Amino acid sequence: MTEPRTIVITGASSGIGLAAAEQFAARGDRVVLVGRDERRLAVAVDRVRAAGHETEPGHFQADFERLADIRALANHLLSTYPAIDVLANNAGMVAMSHRRTVDGHEATIQANHLGPFLLSKLLRERLRGGRIVNTSVRPARNARLDPDRLDRDEQRYQGIAAYQASKAANVLFAMEAAQRWPDILSLSLHPGVVRTDIGRDTALRFVFRYAPFLISPEKSARRMVRLATAPADELANGALYGPDSPIRPDPRLFNADNAARLWATSEAALAAPAA
Repeated sequence: MTEPRTIVITGASSGIGLAAAEQFAARGDRVVLVGRDERRLAVAVDRVRAAGHETEPGHFQADFERLADIRALANHLLSTYPAIDVLANNAGMVAMSHRRTVDGHEATIQANHLGPFLLSKLLRERLRGGRIVNTSVRPARNARLDPDRLDRDEQRYQGIAAYQASKAANVLFAMEAAQRWPDILSLSLHPGVVRTDIGRDTALRFVFRYAPFLISPEKSARRMVRLATAPADELANGALYGPDSPIRPDPRLFNADNAARLWATSEAALAAPAA
């Protein structure tokens, strides 16, 4: 009998993460849900348990705006699961006004890039032979990211631009991880424009709830499940995927040099003391 795979999903309390967790559980996978809000996480655990025919999912509460939470999460996973087959870096947020975390970084870049980057590095050995799937977006034509400088100035801060930059960082991270960690399949996912709670603390909540062009979290989650389960030889390591074939983003930003520079900048940011 085949041992069930272990799937760790961050941002699993709602939206794409929760829908994917239910789909993985229904397949018989061992699912570990990570969420920021204790109440919402408990509700998600109940739903995933039901989808998995009463198989108990793992869960851990962590806020990706706190690097200490991410280190505690990694310690829990390493001490609990002898193998991790898939890490779905799905947690994401958008801050419409500038703020710094307790770690001294701008909140959006930490929650959406530095946090997943740190978690992936801490789990790197446990992920050998497995996969990392980063929930990103199709890069906007005007997306800008300075790979040598992640934290944006408060005076020139724009929430959507910061979000786009953090999602571009997800793509560059997967590109570089594919080079540095060839024994792990590293991918990025464009989930589509999805009806989710990502903008729940901002005016964007109306867009992400009621716009007529939105797709369901369940449909988007099927894209994540595909990247986590398709035969490895059908996927291109380091690529960004939408519904089917790889998306080829603008090489002026998405190139090997920028990917390597971003990796170095991210490592330096995590090593630096809080500002």
